[in-house]
Amino acid sequence: MWIADGWKEYEVIDCSGGEKLERWGDFLLVRPDPQVIWNTEKTHKGWRRPNARYHRSKKGGGEWEFIDLPKQWQIHYKNLTFNLKPFSFKHTGLFPEQAVNWDWFSEKIRTAGRPVKVLNLFAYTGGATLAAAAAGAHVTHVDASKGMVTWAKENAASSGLSDAPIRWLVDDCMKFVEREIRRGNHYDAIIMDPPSYGRGPKGEIWKIEDAIHPLIKRCTEILSDDALFFLINSYTTGLAPSVLTYMLSTELKGRDGHVDAQEIGLPVSANGLVLPCGASGRWESR
Repeated sequence: MWIADGWKEYEVIDCSGGEKLERWGDFLLVRPDPQVIWNTEKTHKGWRRPNARYHRSKKGGGEWEFIDLPKQWQIHYKNLTFNLKPFSFKHTGLFPEQAVNWDWFSEKIRTAGRPVKVLNLFAYTGGATLAAAAAGAHVTHVDASKGMVTWAKENAASSGLSDAPIRWLVDDCMKFVEREIRRGNHYDAIIMDPPSYGRGPKGEIWKIEDAIHPLIKRCTEILSDDALFFLINSYTTGLAPSVLTYMLSTELKGRDGHVDAQEIGLPVSANGLVLPCGASGRWESR
């Protein structure tokens, strides 16, 4: 497992009974987590007095209970600053476990010894975009949600990266890749964080089980000859690390590189365990 253990302002304090108690800067949140199927005694006082709690509904979805939480606040990871706010379905606008991938590819970009063009698909609020840009890459950030791209730009400004070479695009990821193929454009690295289900800006339907492999296949057509890496993240139940390995290995088999895939996770302060938080597959050149 790849563990995101470099945080100073975020931690999973404890987890039990389908929930996790987290510290986001100065604030404690209780949020549901489907991986937490065990029950242990909730002794930390934060369980009883969080700043906010997200309550799941048995009918699906849920709602936030705000006790003492601002509408927006910030946390930092190394030289990056993220603006957080509670919004739909338990989210805050950041997935802290992804920091383990940010560290991995940032080192590859910094030590490449050449300009690096990165394409970030399903780029959300820009965590990977900012990490890549801070490491010196030129980044193309693509997401179907105008609101998410606006939020990512705010994070870039807060991180001192407003003038960084980042191209911000609201677009359907597959359609964008197909246009880039026709234009003859290429990238040295590709990052993608596809949802299980989603819609493009014009209502295009995305189902990961149908669309992920065709997208990977098309993306290999815009990888440069001396590509640096290809990273896929997945939070879809059933899409195991071995599946990510197989897809990357199959589509990149003609290149001189190495594929690895693992669960990614966050350390739990209360018991020293690691909470699994999805999976990542990495291809990197030799």
